[in-house]
Amino acid sequence: MTDPALDAPAGERCVLVLSDSLAYYGPVGGLPADDPRIWPSLVGADVGLPVRLFGRIGWTSRDVWWALTQDPNIWATVPHADVVVLAFGGMDTLPSPLPTALREQIRYVRPNRLRQLVRNAYSWVQPRGSRLGWPLALPPKVTVEYLDKIREALTQLRPELPIVVCLPPTHRSPYYGYVHTGRIPTTAAIARWAERHGLPCVDFYPVTRDAFDDPAAEMNPDGIHWGFSCHRRIADAVAPVVEKSRANR
Repeated sequence: MTDPALDAPAGERCVLVLSDSLAYYGPVGGLPADDPRIWPSLVGADVGLPVRLFGRIGWTSRDVWWALTQDPNIWATVPHADVVVLAFGGMDTLPSPLPTALREQIRYVRPNRLRQLVRNAYSWVQPRGSRLGWPLALPPKVTVEYLDKIREALTQLRPELPIVVCLPPTHRSPYYGYVHTGRIPTTAAIARWAERHGLPCVDFYPVTRDAFDDPAAEMNPDGIHWGFSCHRRIADAVAPVVEKSRANR
């Protein structure tokens, strides 16, 4: 089968990044998807291709699967992708003593005063309950199940499409009680899954660990999102793997 991306004009080919807010948040907040300082844009500049970034704050592997099946903008991008970068899973690893669905539904509570009371209660319980380290937003087994659904959907449309898998970063966030015991089992599960399918991995943990330990890195005060020097180092790790994946197709 001919790969559609190989027949597409160079100007239409791209790197498709599916991510959470770590891809587009900087040291003080969210940024446009084409901001030249965030790591997807830096990767695109390094490999000489435009980047199409899809992601939202709080996205887990489950949310990415829903987006892949429901967002026609992603459907329109897949035929033009030279490579897909799966850069999510960090949210899956975070302690979630209260159901994620509860957090997502707070915005719909009315009247406004009641919504604020519920939000305040959630904000009080979340960091304290997170010290238990359990339950996670998504168990490792469930993360892998959604990754497999995403891989199967992409390869059904584009059997030769290269896929790069990013392993979860770490955090230093008071909002999660500075606890991240879920990272290791989820990382191990994702790495095993990627190996089974012959997918290359990029480990975000060493870069983010070092950056959070370095005051000069100017990471976001929320202890979750990154400074621009961290974005640059992440791009330095991702770009060679993307380029190698394109070359091997």
